[in-house]
Amino acid sequence: MPTDDRTAPMRAAAEQKGLWRLMLKLPSMRGQLQILAAKPNALAALCEAYEDASSTRDNLQRQGADADPALRKEYEDLCIDIETDVIDYCLRHPLNVPR
Repeated sequence: MPTDDRTAPMRAAAEQKGLWRLMLKLPSMRGQLQILAAKPNALAALCEAYEDASSTRDNLQRQGADADPALRKEYEDLCIDIETDVIDYCLRHPLNVPR
């Protein structure tokens, strides 16, 4: 995870919020996301990145016509890219739980 000026509690809060947002966005993967998030892994960085990107995207959407359309598109695309990365991560890390 890249270092920045955030404290550990702030990063943990962003990771948790990002996880919640991803669980809402990807309901079919909700259970797997919860289990994988409980383990130390790369999913934490993806959750934190998703929180940052989706918060910015949402703020830009609330600005409506005042927001730069190119910037809004960039953050929408970034969220989609992170969602795809999360799906790929989940597919590469199956839980091997009997169904």
